[in-house]
Amino acid sequence: MNKNLLLAAVSLVALGATAPAVAADLAARPYTKAPAMVAAIYDWSGFYIGVNGGGGSAHSTWDLVGGGREGSHDATGGTVGGQIGYRMQSGQWVFGIEGQGNWADFSGDNVSALFATRNRSKIDSFGLITGQVGYAWNNVLVYAKGGAAVVGGKYDVSSTATGALLSSNDQTRWGGTIGAGLEYGFAPNWSVGVEYNHIFLQDKDVTFALVPSTDRIRQDVDMGLVRLNYKFGGPMIGRY
Repeated sequence: MNKNLLLAAVSLVALGATAPAVAADLAARPYTKAPAMVAAIYDWSGFYIGVNGGGGSAHSTWDLVGGGREGSHDATGGTVGGQIGYRMQSGQWVFGIEGQGNWADFSGDNVSALFATRNRSKIDSFGLITGQVGYAWNNVLVYAKGGAAVVGGKYDVSSTATGALLSSNDQTRWGGTIGAGLEYGFAPNWSVGVEYNHIFLQDKDVTFALVPSTDRIRQDVDMGLVRLNYKFGGPMIGRY
């Protein structure tokens, strides 16, 4: 056999024997576990501050002390103000406390059924201190609230013949409030919501010295507000 052909055949046999060994020596590709998925959930806990605005109506009834009913009217108008509060979340339940102060212009009047006068009432400010309890679906919160209310009001008696102001009295009145709201976290730390409040005010005797007369005035207030809040601290937490 040709010497060169013999050497080539020996080389091919040797190469075939070593190829499996080289393949066996190659390191296996390491297996890497994919990272666990993390779902971001909104956290309602923390201090917040915000602004609000809306409208309302205060129903007023005037009764002459020792006399009879002079009449009733609805004092309607707008309001704008701010709120500050703190919330704590436990699971899906949210608990909080809030203070709110508003400027208002709820005004209305009626002609007295007893005199030739026009009775006018106006609420120009109010404040609320309330507790809250709510239930959250991630970044959507539904809550109820209740607490104390204080209202600044003004009461006027004027002549129906001339329109001249006959007497006026300013009052600060205390009462209670209940309400409910829906809030939506639309961006990190920011939320927007709508809220309804009802204010119960104590009956109050109001004296008009220049008339002269004393009326027992009953009032309650219904209002709807749109609110915008900024919450301090981290807006979201991770959940596996």
